[in-house]
Amino acid sequence: MGDISMTYNAAAATMNQDHTLDVVPYQQGGSKFFDDDGRLKRTGTVWTASAHIITAVIGSGVLSLAWAIAQLGWIAGPAVMLLFAFVTYYTSCLLAECYRTGDEVTGKRNYTFMDAVSTILGGSKVKLCGILQYTNLYGTAVGYTIAASISMMAVQKSNCFHASHDDNPCLISSTPYMIIFGVSQIIFSQIPDFDQISWLSAVSAVMSFTYSGIGLGLGIAKVAENWQFKGSLTGISIGMVTPTEKIWRIFQALGNIAFAYTYSMILIEIQDTLKAPPPSEAKTMNKAGLFSVSTSTIFYMLCGCVGYAAFGDTAPGNLLTGFGFKNPYWLLDIANVAIVIHLVGAYQVYCQPLFSFIENWAATKWPKSDFINKNFQVPILGFRPYKLNLFRLVWRTIFVVSATLLSMLLPFFNDIAGILGAFGFWPLSVYFPVEMYISQKKIPKWSTKWVCLQILSAACLVVSIASAVGSVAGVVSDLKVYHPFQSKY
Repeated sequence: MGDISMTYNAAAATMNQDHTLDVVPYQQGGSKFFDDDGRLKRTGTVWTASAHIITAVIGSGVLSLAWAIAQLGWIAGPAVMLLFAFVTYYTSCLLAECYRTGDEVTGKRNYTFMDAVSTILGGSKVKLCGILQYTNLYGTAVGYTIAASISMMAVQKSNCFHASHDDNPCLISSTPYMIIFGVSQIIFSQIPDFDQISWLSAVSAVMSFTYSGIGLGLGIAKVAENWQFKGSLTGISIGMVTPTEKIWRIFQALGNIAFAYTYSMILIEIQDTLKAPPPSEAKTMNKAGLFSVSTSTIFYMLCGCVGYAAFGDTAPGNLLTGFGFKNPYWLLDIANVAIVIHLVGAYQVYCQPLFSFIENWAATKWPKSDFINKNFQVPILGFRPYKLNLFRLVWRTIFVVSATLLSMLLPFFNDIAGILGAFGFWPLSVYFPVEMYISQKKIPKWSTKWVCLQILSAACLVVSIASAVGSVAGVVSDLKVYHPFQSKY
């Protein structure tokens, strides 16, 4: 996979109308229009990076946090959430230092996570990174399709409950809604690259705060209605679940929290959109990371803790679609529509790096293929012509269709979220950032800092293994009563 990870290196290449490559030469130190690697000037800022991160982080995972805290209790729940927040921010700072190899201002850029692993670590670790990163990105597309369909179903169910005065069970199939979401993603997936989705990230970030705020407000109202804080210090009690189920649920809760924080797999790609120094891209990225993770943690703590206080051991797996709340139904509708809009953007934030990877590989493999490299100008009234690429159209459509079909086969949101968190957290958010940082900064083996970093990595590995076991056990349990394409909720 070494040649697969090749990207443009110190030059920007575009296809002209004669189907030949125009190469913009490398310009040392950059210029008015080009950065130091010969590419067009990057325009990203702390705020655009923060919008991308918040879109990626404050996703549908926030809605499962009340359930996660219900499994862990009032002591371990918030403590684990704060611990994940610290680890996520710390390791993201380590990873940001790996965007440039050598000097943080003038060193060679690494355009993707895989590029950084290839340059700094090399060998078989590049293949391992590629498999883990892009499998996780694909899995995230599946998870977001499931979450979006659940929210669309929730809108119909809340209106059904309201119209029938709760006399109708309102069983609905998720399949049509997954197809609707998949069709929308086929359209949005034709946005050519990561640089052009900043507006979509901004809209999605606003939607994140909208539905999180509604969930928080409804939770506070429920606590006020109950005149008490529900829940216990140790979480869901034995009796409501068996001792074995309690253990599996604790492990799964760890995966859900990890899923809610994970964004390292796209950090380098976000960093590659930032303006060239001064300051260095790493410093800008660290500011964006601190703002985003802090903001996310505040929302997570509020939504998770208030949701647990409102429902206690019966906290639903999804705070806004598990129907812990049924009224006001119109406010729930607004929240769930906001979730769907957010997930449209979040899907693109996660999938654009994968799209770009496959397309760059194909262009390198078959540089003379018109199907892969030729762009057609499609006029759009009132806008600049759209550059239609047939390979992009076909491959991205196949990707979305396959992710949608897999979502229909495994529509278990909490379990899928836990699995994605487990398999993505340790290798992509901890192991590779730690190993690359140690190599990049030449930290001596067995030094105090080296030992501390290795202890951090080992501890996170244990957490990932535990959460993976719990989430897989949850999927196995769900499959016992599940019929593909036929289930109704």
